[in-house]
This record gives sequence, structure tokens and C-alpha cells, in this order.
Amino acid sequence: MINRRAATRALSAAAVTGTALLDAPEGWLQPASAEDKPRHRGRLGERDLNALEATARAFRTWDHQYGGGLRRKAILGQLSEVAAALEEHQRAPIERRLYGVMAQLAGSAASMAWDAGQQRRAQDYYRVALRAAHAAGDTHFGANVLAGTARQMLYVNHPQDALELVRLAQDGVRTSAGPRLRAMLHTREAWAYAAMGRHAAFHRATRHAEDALSSAAGVEEPYWIHYFDTAEFAGVTGGRLLDLARIDPHEHAAAASQEIRAALGQRGPEASRSHALDWIGLAECSFPLGDVTGAAETTHHAVNAAAHTQSGRVRQQLGQLYPSTVGRDVPGPLRAARDNIRDLLAT
Repeated sequence: MINRRAATRALSAAAVTGTALLDAPEGWLQPASAEDKPRHRGRLGERDLNALEATARAFRTWDHQYGGGLRRKAILGQLSEVAAALEEHQRAPIERRLYGVMAQLAGSAASMAWDAGQQRRAQDYYRVALRAAHAAGDTHFGANVLAGTARQMLYVNHPQDALELVRLAQDGVRTSAGPRLRAMLHTREAWAYAAMGRHAAFHRATRHAEDALSSAAGVEEPYWIHYFDTAEFAGVTGGRLLDLARIDPHEHAAAASQEIRAALGQRGPEASRSHALDWIGLAECSFPLGDVTGAAETTHHAVNAAAHTQSGRVRQQLGQLYPSTVGRDVPGPLRAARDNIRDLLAT
């Protein structure tokens, strides 16, 4: 049983890594234990569950589009209500779906928390999401939660932990995952390899992701993985090539720019956070390529895109771009772009 305190607690210590992080997820494929304590009879019905599932879906869409911001407080309130409903004795099919709603809400809350830089709080919600997915019997969403935790580990520079989490997710759904889910997991694997400097493994995992995604047309998969399309694949691949370009710009900057441009050409307005991150990445690619005019233009686009999202990660990436625009011999258009970054980050 996941009670309201467990679902909404907020710790502020540093992010957990290594064995301590992996201990809890290791048992995620074991049968869920039954709850023996007496509970009041619940009265939720089909219509209630449909509304809750629609709400969880809306929150996930908002997170994907805008980032966390004020919506994180709203999702925590909804999460607490679902936890309260699970403290009552619901009919078995209703309870199973309730756990599914809790998993999706907690997963979105975790994504919003780490997007805002609240790493330990994000881990708490990822654990709730994993336990709830387990109770719901949804191994596919459980794998998605593990992939989210791996992404967090990559952002705090723990690629080995990330790789272990991705492998755990892959083991759980190896024979049942659809092509989009397989492709996403392969890109997280590739991300970890890139962060570890394992170039051959990065390219191999990226090819596996591309092969999986090529068979996605016409295959029915859960709504929460629909975002992973050719645009997302290109954006993620471009971002990882950009990571490699920070170490060896002559080898990887042009390829990163090509992939990110491909993503920008395909993304729609429903992915404004990713759209902003793409423009920031493309601007960063322009500097090692010596394209000062392109750097000024893409930086302007990056600032404009960033203004339409509340994502803390977008602002952090924009702040990391700022030093590239500073210098004694910076031309006028790039100085203007630098001023735009400063003005946006000051708001």
C-alpha cells in the first residue's frame, strides 16, 4: 500500500547513486505483495476512473510541452487524492487501474521535479511510480519509469548507474515491448555509452534504436510513448553527438547539427520544451563550426523558444550557452543575442 505520506513526501538531500539507487528497483519484476490491513469500502466506478486517467494524461502532456512550473503543485494534489482512494477497499479492476493512474501521476511529478533541479524529490516520485506500476501489473510503464530515473542519473553525471537502470528496464520488457519503447530504451543506453566515452557502443545502440523505430508504423502502443517518434529520435541523437562534440568538436559538431536540424524540422508546438532545447543545442553547435552568423541567428531562436516554456532545464542550458556569446570581438548580432539571454534569465 502506498499512502499519502509516501506519495507526497519531499526530501532535499543529494541524489542517491550507486548500489543504494539500484536496491529498490531490483525487485520490480517480483509479484506484488498483498495488503492485509482492513480498509473501508471504496465507491469509485468506471466513470471516475476514466476521468482520473484523462487527468493523468493531461498532466503528462503539460509536462512534455511546458515543463514543471506551477502545474507540479496541481499534480501533487491529484496524486494525494489517488493515494487516499487506494487506502479504501476498491473492486480489484478499479484498484488495478488506480495504481496505473498513480504510476503515471508520480512519473510526471518526478519528471517535473528533476526538470526543476530537485533531484532527491524526483527520485522519491520515481520510486512511487515504479511501485505503483508494479502493483498495476504494468511492466511497460515500469520500464519507462526506470528509463526516466536513468535519464536523471545521466544529468547528474552517473552514467554507469544509468546504464544499469536501462538494462534492468530492458530485461523486464525484452519480449513484450513495442518498437517505440524499445527504441527509447536503446537511446537511453546510447546516452550512457556516450557519457562514458564509449563511441562504438554509442553508435551500435543508436542503430538498434533506429531499427526498432523503423517498424513502429501501425503498431498500437500506450499513449505515453507516442512522443517517441523520428523527431524525438533525431533530437536525442543530436544531443548526444553534441555531448561528444564538447570533447571533440571537429569530429562530432557537424553531425550533431544535422540531427538537431532534422528534429527541428519535424517537431510540433506540442513539444515546446524539446523545441527550445533543440535550438539551444543547434546554437551551441554553431560556435565550434565557426559559423558566427548562424550562432547569432540560432541563439535568437533559442531565446524565443525558451520564453514559451517554464522548464528549469531549458533555462539552465541557456545559461550554459551564454559564455559562448561573450568576448571582446563578438559581432553586433551576437551581442544582441547575448543580451536577450541575459534579459530572459533575469525574469
